[in-house]
Order: sequence, then structure tokens, then C-alpha cells
Amino acid sequence: MRAVFQRVVSAEVRSAGCVTGRIGAGAVVLLGIGRTDTAADAEKLADKVAKLRVFDDAAEKMNLPISAVPGGAFLVVSQFTLHGDARKGNRPSYIAAAPPEQAELLYEKFVACLRAMGCAVETGVFRTMMQVELVNDGPVTLWLDTDDWK
Repeated sequence: MRAVFQRVVSAEVRSAGCVTGRIGAGAVVLLGIGRTDTAADAEKLADKVAKLRVFDDAAEKMNLPISAVPGGAFLVVSQFTLHGDARKGNRPSYIAAAPPEQAELLYEKFVACLRAMGCAVETGVFRTMMQVELVNDGPVTLWLDTDDWK
């Protein structure tokens, strides 16, 4: 399971011209599910994302998790292209991305895990074309891959 975590001042996602998720301060998580990913990966990644200490404390040091940010929330957007392989040719291969049925279940598991930890979570609409607008804060952007933790 792969995620691009971006600390933001604000963000929103639209599908079919309608806003489906909007947050103020917090983080956008672009989430890619791979063929070999499991529910355990979703739980591990959600735990890591919820506890990342990348928000500023009173001394302006990145030392706080999102739970310490007043009104802090996540905007989670599915992004199968995170499993794109562009090593050969100019058209990426998405063979490593999970099939939509598997990916949707694990995407929902990830979101449910964040919510179970008390995190506010907004989402896009799975399997639709979306437009994501964000104001990156810092910028702070992290790449997380559960395969690297095995």
C-alpha cells in the first residue's frame, strides 16, 4: 500500500463537478492499493499516518500528530496510479495496482481505521475522475510504502 502524505492548509476534492470532501488544516493522503496488499497493511498505514509528527508545535518544530491540530482532518483520495511503473517506454503499466474490487475494500478499511482512531476524514469518490485542489503547507510531503516495512 502506498501513500503520498501532504500537509495542507486546506484541500478539497470534486467528482462530477460536486465537492465530495473538504478540509481545513490537516493532510491529504493519496492512497494506492497494490495487488499484494492486505487489511493488515491498511491498519498499519492508517496507524502510521495518524501518528506522524509533522505538524508544528509552539516552537515551530515538526513535532505534533494531526490529533494536536485544532480541527485537523484528513482528505483521503484513492490513486491507483501510485502503482504505475514507467521504467519501460512512455506509457506506465498499472499491473501492480489491485483490481478495483480489492482496492475499494482496502481503501474503505484504511478510512475506517483512521476514523476508529478518532480522526476526522473526508474522502473522494472511489473509481471516479476527481479533481483535487490543495494548499500545501511547508511544503511537507512524504512517501509511505508498506512494502518497505516488511
